Amino acid sequence: MVVFLAIGTLGIVFLLISLVVGEHLHGIFDALGGGDWFTGSSLAAFLGALGFGGAIVQQLTGSTVLAVVGGILLGLGAGALIAYGMVKLRVMDTGGAPTTNDLIDAVGVVVSSIPAEGFGEVRVTRQGHMVKLNARSSVPLPTGTQVTVADVLSATAVVVVPTYR
Repeated sequence: MVVFLAIGTLGIVFLLISLVVGEHLHGIFDALGGGDWFTGSSLAAFLGALGFGGAIVQQLTGSTVLAVVGGILLGLGAGALIAYGMVKLRVMDTGGAPTTNDLIDAVGVVVSSIPAEGFGEVRVTRQGHMVKLNARSSVPLPTGTQVTVADVLSATAVVVVPTYR
């Protein structure tokens, strides 16, 4: 059982090392031909599950052979699960923050009244981000008016038109 606990502890140590040196360790696994599936995290999960899972199986059954087989199966399962999660995280499209071009046609509301040919403020939500911008309009717009962004003047200023329902 001591050997299994040592292997499990080695998995935890390896996980801590992979957390600290991260991408450098991943580069080593790439050089070994592991690709995205063979990472420090997946190896640490394999070793941890093999060691601690094997120790549990040995404690329950008293059989070293069953402990080795059970530990290997648990290690392969845990390693594959972590590797799958890491691959999914790497290819995930987060969409990023909205750019100024994303603001065109966005619907918002006037939060500080806009005088004719002057500046006020609007609040626009785009891609889940709430943005407060300086706004200009050709007609005066009171606070609370729903507007649509017609043009972008700068990163912090837009031209709006009233949105008619």
